[in-house]
Formats: sequence, C-alpha cells, structure tokens
Amino acid sequence: MELPMAWFKRESKGITTSTEDKKEAPDGVWNKCPDCKRPLHYTEQVENQYVCHYCGYHLRIGSKEYFSVLFDNNEFTELFANLRSGDPLEFVDTKKYSDRLKETMAKTGLKDAIRAAHGLVDGMPLMVACMDFNFIGGSMGSVVGEKIARSIDYSIQNKVPFLMISKSGGARMMEAAFSLMQMAKTSAKLALLGQAGVPYISLLTDPTTGGVTASYAMLGDINIAEPGALIGFAGPRVIKETIKKDLPKGFQTAEFLQEHGFLDFIVDRREMKEKLASFLKMMAN
Repeated sequence: MELPMAWFKRESKGITTSTEDKKEAPDGVWNKCPDCKRPLHYTEQVENQYVCHYCGYHLRIGSKEYFSVLFDNNEFTELFANLRSGDPLEFVDTKKYSDRLKETMAKTGLKDAIRAAHGLVDGMPLMVACMDFNFIGGSMGSVVGEKIARSIDYSIQNKVPFLMISKSGGARMMEAAFSLMQMAKTSAKLALLGQAGVPYISLLTDPTTGGVTASYAMLGDINIAEPGALIGFAGPRVIKETIKKDLPKGFQTAEFLQEHGFLDFIVDRREMKEKLASFLKMMAN
C-alpha cells in the first residue's frame, strides 16, 4: 500500500506571508538581562520587581518603577513636580545646555533627574526622593539639590521619615559651581533633619558615583544598597591610573563596601519594601 507523499513533502516552498502582513514585537516587551543574557518578558520583569529571575541581576530602573515597588497600591502624591533647571552659565559643549534639557525632557517625560513623592509603605508614611539615571546620567544639578532640600523640609514639618534613592553619575558639569553647591546644601539640610530627630534612610543603587556619593548618599542613619551596585567617587580606571596599582576584585561594588564598613545592609529589591517597613516601625517605636 502506497501512502500519499503530500503528507511528508512540502509542496509550496518558502514563507508565504507578505512583508506588509508580518507582525513585529512592540518595543519594550522583551529585554535582555545584561548579566546572564537571557530574554526577559516585560510582564515577568514587573512581577519580579525588575530583577532577573534566572540570575538575580537587578535591572536599572527609574523613579516610576521604584514608586510602584515601594508605595502601597502605587498610590502617592508627587511634590515639586514643576521645578526645572535654568541655564545660568549659558553652557555649550557639543550643543547648548538649554537644548539638551529640552531634548531630554521630551525623550524621558521627566522635568529633571529626580522626583519626590510621599505615600504609605505598608501603612507607614514615608517621604521619598528618587533619582532617574535616564535624565543626563542622573547628574546632580540645582533642581536635584532643591528637590532634596524641599523634601527634607517636608519631612521635618510633618515628622515623616525620609528615603533618598540615589542613582547618579555625579555632579552636572553644565552647571559647574551651581552643581557643586548642592553637596553642601543637601548635607546641611540633612543635619537639620538629624537635629529634628527624623530618620533618614539612604538607598544606593547602580550606579552611585561622584559628588552624590561624597554628600547625601552616604549620610543616612541607615545606608543600604542593592546587590552588585557600583558605588564610588572616581571611576576604577581613574583610580588605577592615579595609584599605579591593580584594584582588588569586586572594588566599588556594594558587597565590597559593606565588607569595609560603608554600608549597613544589602537588600534584594524583592524584599526592599518589607525591610523598609520593618525599619520604619522600629524607628517609630
């Protein structure tokens, strides 16, 4: 008995779907883990709080994602949302600073490299200022310093603990001395917060470098970091060229800093809200 050969033989060759009928995956649906290189679907990232469920790598996220992770039911009140940087020096590098600001605002939907909001974390009130690396490398300019200062004022007036989430490449060179002044300004405000007896928690994320590390990022009553975060002042290459020596393994990682006493805890992002809530309840008592 002979079997029909059409069952086993492709009679039409090639893919017959026309180009205009082909469907592309929308941008942002898939991402690749920078560490293990495995594909991650957006829904999996959200469910796992933007941590790779294969290797535990903490993906870089901004204020929108941190607020959704921390605040109860993603409900919060944003403060000082309309503050924008000026261009007092009329700075120009490859383009005008004023033009760079406009382009970055249009691209990111942010007004500057920080957002401030208050809400509840496991029923406990908390004031949060969170930096956004997507806005000119999370650089610290006059608006960043002003929003932190106003957030601290809010915490003092309302006796609400303050959480600072740092993610920055350092001072914003386009604002020169105006940027460097924010280091002293924020440090002085934090001293007032301490005098008022209001707790300050500093969360250092990947990366936290430059003038941010040298000021408010390392001044917390509790300094915590995410696993594997790059934390330092100058970059490893600059340090190596300066001291003419090889750097220790893991230099400037959160784990290295905790081992040498600069951090109190390293906390997985999936456990962050629970840890923060326990800190807040302990401080309240």
